[in-house]
Amino acid sequence: MRVMCAMSGGVDSSVTALLLKEAGHDVVGVTMKLWGGDSDTGCCSVSDVDDARRVAQQLDIDHLVFNFGDEFDEHVVDPYVAAHAAGITPNPCIECNRTVKFARLAERADLLGFDAIATGHHARVGRTADGRFTIERGADRAKDQSYVVHMLGQEQLARTMFPVGDLQKSEVRALASRINLRTADKPDSQDVCFIMSTGGGRTTFLGDRIPFHRATVVDTAGDRLGEVDAIELVTVGQRKGLGLPGGGPKRYVLDVDVAAGVVVVGDDADLLRPGLDVHDVTWVDAAVGEVDVLVQCSAHGDPRRATIQPIPTRKMPGIARSANDPGHFSDGSGPVGAIRVVWDEPQRRIAPGQSVVFYDLDDTRVLGGGIAG
Repeated sequence: MRVMCAMSGGVDSSVTALLLKEAGHDVVGVTMKLWGGDSDTGCCSVSDVDDARRVAQQLDIDHLVFNFGDEFDEHVVDPYVAAHAAGITPNPCIECNRTVKFARLAERADLLGFDAIATGHHARVGRTADGRFTIERGADRAKDQSYVVHMLGQEQLARTMFPVGDLQKSEVRALASRINLRTADKPDSQDVCFIMSTGGGRTTFLGDRIPFHRATVVDTAGDRLGEVDAIELVTVGQRKGLGLPGGGPKRYVLDVDVAAGVVVVGDDADLLRPGLDVHDVTWVDAAVGEVDVLVQCSAHGDPRRATIQPIPTRKMPGIARSANDPGHFSDGSGPVGAIRVVWDEPQRRIAPGQSVVFYDLDDTRVLGGGIAG
């Protein structure tokens, strides 16, 4: 099989290429150049591209670099900025997977005649008894990345491979060390690639692109407690950086109203909600109706039991995607509207814009997911 292997310059994608070659596939390594600005984090730095190229040389496979900078700006960076301007907390790495890494890359693979694409994600592609594709958690639960690939549908899964999904992370590093791959001991990337870890980080990045606005901080009774300098940097659940005097009770952000210029704060109990609405929902296979599930609301968060119920379609402002955008499939596994999550026990409010992913009650298989409202 001719396989295009996405190589980010990390150990997981390096070992992915190794495993594919050892399995007898015709492998070509590909590194995506996404962010054209300064980068010292994530998977887009010059050193990452160089690491990927050198690993390809070690493995004696061809290596290509694709420039998807325009697509990355359009589908990831610009919506990230717009979301913050609207008081929404986006998840750019998931949008990158949705619109670039598993959309534009797949299109390029088709054009070049590849049979499949492979990545270094710790997840697994399974099959049901009737031959439908599934997304399963990775063997290493601590490194499981099924949450960040939850948007893949049947068409994409049919040509997607996750070779390291069956391995523990320690096994991945051991395989890399066995043949002295230069990435064997390289730390995992943790941060958003276009946000610098120095020089002001997110504040500087957004401040160069949108105006910041002062906002009033009030309690649940509407009494004024203080001000924040930039409401665009405030997120639900935040406790620090609110400009409130010390020594008082712990206060958390309950709501962010950019239009009114108001941030509402309260105690931890005030954050508890009986449920939430999830929009721009996609399904791995056919849409499900009302059903009990486990719900995960961050990359490595604990899944919580809930019931999900279909509700009428409504798009999220600032991050909604048109029907022509990547991630919409002809097999019925694309967006179908919205879901109401009803928790078995009240949970802390999820920041609007964050990804919410549904798993079966065995906590092994992804059903679908969307964006918190």
